[in-house]
Amino acid sequence: MSRLTIAVHHVRAALGGARRLGIDTAPLLQGAGIPPLLLADDRARVTAEQFTRLVRALHQATDDEFLGLGPVPSRRGTFAMMCHTCLSCPDLGSALERATRFYGLFPGGPDLAVETHPDDGLAVFAVRSDLHHHDEAAFVAACLLLIWHRLAGWLIGRRIPLRWARFAHPAPAYADEYRELFGCPVRFGAQHTAAGWDARWLTAPVVRDQPALAALLYRAPADLLGRRDYGTTVAEQVRRSLVQALRSPAPARLPDAVEVAARLAVSPATLRRRLRAEGTSYQRLKDAVRRDVALAALAAGPEPIAALAARIGFSEDAAFHRAFRRWTGTTPGAYRLTGTTPRPGGRPPAVTRGQQS
Repeated sequence: MSRLTIAVHHVRAALGGARRLGIDTAPLLQGAGIPPLLLADDRARVTAEQFTRLVRALHQATDDEFLGLGPVPSRRGTFAMMCHTCLSCPDLGSALERATRFYGLFPGGPDLAVETHPDDGLAVFAVRSDLHHHDEAAFVAACLLLIWHRLAGWLIGRRIPLRWARFAHPAPAYADEYRELFGCPVRFGAQHTAAGWDARWLTAPVVRDQPALAALLYRAPADLLGRRDYGTTVAEQVRRSLVQALRSPAPARLPDAVEVAARLAVSPATLRRRLRAEGTSYQRLKDAVRRDVALAALAAGPEPIAALAARIGFSEDAAFHRAFRRWTGTTPGAYRLTGTTPRPGGRPPAVTRGQQS
């Protein structure tokens, strides 16, 4: 199960196209195990698994891989066919070139490009479509960037560290979410939504085959939206240390900042300075890891709240309740009661048009 959680802002954006098409989104939310009341709370979050179930249901309801958010629909199966065309390419550069040409065959499809910059040794993947005039379109552009970067890494079986990511829309109130999702410095208000990585990765051979692609597509979009595979920023290294500590038998003992600094072979002052440069802190990362694990547990099953509190390192239930309310605006019990997690493998709910949630 992925430990990543998704801010409710992204959930609202994902629903925008379906609502404009007149689709009743309440059954889709309930089928994904997302309480509709959460959408009213800006602090609310959902698990990657819940978000994946919602995106799958939206794909079916809108019959559009862009969820009704793009300038024209992209029929389901388009992404899978594009992936199939990439497998026979000798290296990542030719695979990405073929993939961008594939989408260029569709009128109104996304205008994508991969360019190399010899002056700084970077390859830049850009979304050049004019998609940044409203929040939902900005969400589409960010998702395209995220999915294509992770698909590139999947094709070569390697992690591709991003140097930077830039977005054509102004910085939203939840800009920190972008740093967490992309694992690199981010900037807003750019000419195009784009990401840069070392150009040498374009020569890496494509190593995936048809069975591997079938497995990826079966789990999509979970593997591409919910997976954390960067580990290149200091913040991500700290986060990984904290997640590993929470895998130990309860009650958990999370390492403090001094211990984490020692593991990374830097001084505590250097660790604080580097985290500050990345727009975060040890305490914020510690809170985020605990929050994400707690939300995943509450969505997944009947683990007693007291046991969950001990498992993520709280010595008292009351302290966990106070922290959870600070993170999400509600209590653990209330969050669990409002959720309706579907059974694994269950069918998505029936969808009707002409109604609004």
